[in-house]
Parts: sequence; C-alpha cells; structure tokens
Amino acid sequence: MNRFFYTFLLLFFTCCCAFSQDKNFIKHTVAKGETITQIAAKYKVTPYDIYQLNPDFQTGIKENDVVLIPMVLSDKPAITNKNTKATSQKTHIAKPKETLYSISRDYDVAVEDLKNSNSEALKSGLKIGQAIIIPATNPAAISDIVQKEKHVETKAIEPKPAVSNVKSENAVYHIVAPKETKFGISKKYGLTVAELEQKNPDIIANLPIGYKLIVSGSAPKGEIAKQEVEKPKPVVNEIVQQETTTTETTRTIIRSGYANYEVKPKETLFSLAQMFGISQDELITLNPSLREGVKIGMILKVPGKGSMVMVTNSNPKFNDLTKSINKTQRKELVLLIPFNASKIQGDTLKTIAMRLKKDAFLNMTLDFYAGALMAIDSAKTLGLNIDVKIYDSEESKMSSNVVNRIKNNNIQNADAVIGPFYQQYVEKAAEMLNERSVPVISPLSKEIGKSYSNLFQAMPPSDFAKCAMFDFMISKNGNIIVVSDPKKLANKELISKKYPAAKLVGLTANGALDVESLKSLLVKGQLNYVVLDSERTGMILGTTNALLNELANFQIQLVIIEPNETLDFEEISMKRLTILKMLYPSLTRENNSPEAAQFENSFKAKNKIFPSQYATRGFDVTFDTLLRLSQGTSFEASANEFKTEQIESKFEYAKKDSEGFLNKGIYIMEFQEDLSVKQVN
Repeated sequence: MNRFFYTFLLLFFTCCCAFSQDKNFIKHTVAKGETITQIAAKYKVTPYDIYQLNPDFQTGIKENDVVLIPMVLSDKPAITNKNTKATSQKTHIAKPKETLYSISRDYDVAVEDLKNSNSEALKSGLKIGQAIIIPATNPAAISDIVQKEKHVETKAIEPKPAVSNVKSENAVYHIVAPKETKFGISKKYGLTVAELEQKNPDIIANLPIGYKLIVSGSAPKGEIAKQEVEKPKPVVNEIVQQETTTTETTRTIIRSGYANYEVKPKETLFSLAQMFGISQDELITLNPSLREGVKIGMILKVPGKGSMVMVTNSNPKFNDLTKSINKTQRKELVLLIPFNASKIQGDTLKTIAMRLKKDAFLNMTLDFYAGALMAIDSAKTLGLNIDVKIYDSEESKMSSNVVNRIKNNNIQNADAVIGPFYQQYVEKAAEMLNERSVPVISPLSKEIGKSYSNLFQAMPPSDFAKCAMFDFMISKNGNIIVVSDPKKLANKELISKKYPAAKLVGLTANGALDVESLKSLLVKGQLNYVVLDSERTGMILGTTNALLNELANFQIQLVIIEPNETLDFEEISMKRLTILKMLYPSLTRENNSPEAAQFENSFKAKNKIFPSQYATRGFDVTFDTLLRLSQGTSFEASANEFKTEQIESKFEYAKKDSEGFLNKGIYIMEFQEDLSVKQVN
C-alpha cells in the first residue's frame, strides 16, 4: 500500500513538473522480466537518469509499472569540447567491468577527452548502462589528477630503476615487480585478468617477477615473448639503529597475506617457487620442512592475497609480562569452549568430516582451542604456576549448558574464566560469578550488552574502533569532515552525538555527493580528515575525485571507520587510497617478529597447517590471561596496570562508564604512497 501511495504521489508531482516543462520525458510500461538497465539501454539513457525521475524504483521494478524516461540523449545537443565536432561523435553504452581507460582504448581516444565530453554524466563515476559520448579527436591533454596517479603508480612498483613501464611503437609494457599480482596489474591498466592473460599467455600458470607484460596494443613481429625473469630475493630482516634516539626500529620486508597450499603430484620446488612468484630459498624459509624434499600432500605456507611492505616499530609503552612472572602463588584458569560434543558423539568419521566442511562455528571453535593449547604449552615452558581446566559450554544461538557447568564444577573458585563465546552466555557467566569477583573474559564477541564489574571484553567493540579513529583525529587537531551515506544512519547518529565538531557534507536531492559542499568545508593551514562512510562506488569515486583535485590547495587525508569491501573492487584504484594516505582502524597488526614466526612454525608442526585468525586469537587471549594471572596480583589489578601486545592483538583494558572493562587495543593504520602500511598511533 505504501509503495503504491508513494508511486502515485511521485507520478502526480512529476507529471505536474513535466507539463510545465514541455514534456521532457516519456512514459514506459515495464514488460515482464525487464530491468532498469535494459530500459535505459533501449532509450539511450542511463539507469541514473531513470532513477532521478523514479527514485521509488531503486528498490526494484515489476511488470506493468510505469517508468518515466527522460528525453533520448541523441535528441539533445551533443556535448562537445573545443577540439571536437558534434557531427562525428558516437555514443557507447557502458558494459559491466568497463572503465574509462578500456573505453578510450577501444575507440582510440584520450581518457581526458572522454571526461570533457561527459563531464556532467561522469560526476558520480562511470555506471553500467550509461551512454557515453565518444569524441572524434584524440588530443593528448592529461589532467593533473591523472599525472599524480601515474606518478604514484610508477613509484609504487619501482623498487629498482629497471621496474617501470616501457613503451614501444605498437605496445605498452609493464615489468612485473616483486609482490605484484595479476589482479593488481589488471586493475592499474583498466583490464580484466582474463584480458591480461589473453595478451600474455605465458602468465596463465604463474606470474614471474621481472616478466615484461603487454598491457596495451600488441608486440611487434619477431619480438621474443619470453623475458628474462629477475630472481626475487629472500625475505630480509634489517635492524637499523637511529642516531637521534635509543629506541630500536625494525624494518621488515614481509608478505601481509599467507595461504595454505597442498602439494600435488609431480610438483617440484622449482615449479612451486615459480607458481607463487618467490625464490626457492624464500619458499624454504617459509617452510623449513622442504629441506627434506617436496612430498605429495604437504601443507605449505605460501604468499596469499594482499602482499605489501610493512614497517613496524618496537613500542616501549607495552609491558613484557614474561619478565615479571611470580611463581609462588598457584592460580586456576577455566576455559568454557563450545565443542558441543554431545551433538557429534554418534557421528562416524565420515559424518564428522562432512560436519567440519559445513559447520563454520565448529571450525572456529576448534581453531580457537588449538591456539589456546599452544598458549598453555608456552605457559608450561615458562614454568607458570597455573592449573588450566577446559569445559564444554555446549553453546548455540538458542541454548547453552553454561549454568550447569559453573554450578557443577566449582568454577566460582577459579581465578579467571575465558568464555563462553556468545555474548549472552558470557554475561550469564559474569552474573553467576560476580559475587565471588571471578573475572570473565569474553574472547570473541564485539557486542556491548549488560555490564558487570567482573566482565572483560577482550575484543574491542565495533563502535569502539570507530571512536578510536575519531579520538586519533581529534588528538592531531584535525578538521574532521564526514561524507555520510544516507544508509549509514547508525554511524551518522554516533558521530553527531559523540563528535558534534565533525562537519557533515551536504548531499544532493538524490543522495549523491555535493562536491561544492565538500570543498566549502576544507580549511587551509590545518590537516583535513575526510571520513568516507559509504559503500557506494559512485560516492567513493566522487569523493576521492574531489579530494585528489584539491590536494594542491589543502592538506587532506582520507579516513574510513569500519571495513569497506567496496574498496577491494577493481573500480576503486589503490592509487587513490595511497595518494590520500587512507587511515583505518584495525583490531590486529602484522607481526613478523621471531616470536610470531616461532608460534606459526610450532603451530604448523603440531597441527599440520598454519594458524587461522581464530587460532591466533585463541593463543593471544589465553596467553595474555595466563601471564596476567602470573604477576603476583589479581587479573583485575593487572588489567588496570599493564598494557600488553601478543602475536596479533594488543590488550589495553579500561573501565567502562558503568561497570566492567573494555579492550581499547585498536591499531590506527595508514596507507603509504609506496604501498606500505604503517601503524601511526
């Protein structure tokens, strides 16, 4: 009923406006199965144009709906620049995954000419189904923003002078740099991975470092396709003593992402190294067991998604609790872990294997437990005087056995309890153990529910990460500007309530970015933090375009306050984020210390696989708790006094406004122009 009512009002007022404007639209009745994109293509307009007249249809259309269509683009005077004749222009309908670069290549025109000829249409970025005017000429003018992006691209892939783009008369080449991927290279040049492989068939199996890729055009006849491949160097750890301070800084060349790979028949050390784009020595460094030979079925640690250089600094603000262990007092730690063993007691090996494939919660539980066992082993090595008891909390979303476990096992006498996993059962455990002041550590939940004086949230809540980002910007005396998507109501409310000094950018009537409003809020002589709180590609492109254009006039830094998957899509160039030095909050860090390597290798030796994020989390929470209980004081006293860092996480417990403790351990990370990521808080 509401939909019909709003549609009726929309049609009524739109028609009134249209009659006063000499019928600038036509009506289209939706046929069965038709989509907005198909309708837009039929009338040579864009879906965006249709949504402007029909905002109610953004949620979908159905058969017999009446859609208002703006006048056909070809009936309007063609938009031209001074070097282009309207009579020779063409129109192109944008297809999925197309970019301005790929369109310019297909029609042999300059990207800048496309932008000039479609300045209004491209204000919020290129959209699928959009009608793009193709100018007749191909002037070589290049804008300042493109110059900046090309400069950063070359810098980002140039660890050596030889790693650069090479142009010939017929083709444009790219030399593969260390840590580059086919996806990343394709993204830089507006190609798909399939198109890149089609131009370079030799890279289908692997992408060797130093290979000369064709990224545009075709190679001259007779040119040798295969290039000499530069051997990558092994991972290097370099200690640099700074003259101006006594603090030791560690610069570590690492890979920020790893994956597990099972060795298949006929694979060799050489073929594996080639497959993953690293040297044989580096592969052996990651997998010492390879010194004994390559064996079918081996699980190897190999470079995964998101490789880049990380610069880490030792932080004297954190306490090393291994140096202040008190072994005189015996303590007891209880772990309540949801194995749900009663559900699988009658299962066969086959059904258990099937369950492991499908049950993500069980896999997470087992990974956490495996990490916790590693922490207990480490505690034994250190000689900690602690008894550890582990019970099945039998949790699901609907029920648990936490109450019986606590009542029947004298858990009220424990010195600390880790778990349960679900927030509602953690709160129940804290309530039952509150009278005896037994600390209950919530290991995984990000929720903030009921408060108890003995409840410790080991995982920083989602809103806390957002607040940590704003607190960081305020500490830097920044001018905070927020581009808030209309759908992000909760975030907008949080910002307005807690950070009223933040300036909200205005939006247009259809919810798009008002570029002039954004520009008016920028302040000279002060660092302008622009918080981009949107997952819409158009708004992201529009905002970053505006910021890149203003970099010459203002100090600007891009900020996001929560994970944003849209930034991983190929439409969003990584160059934009690195030029704008994007800041983001993170619950974990990248750690390449000897201790972290020892943990990974020990975990693999014991479990035949490298630790997942939940396994590492299990280790961090358990080991941190064990160390805090070994300081000759209570867990609460330790939480008040000590800040610690473990493998991936840091623990900075602070009292909540009401009762209990929250972990403030948030890392603020910054993209660098050389594609590195730096911790800045």
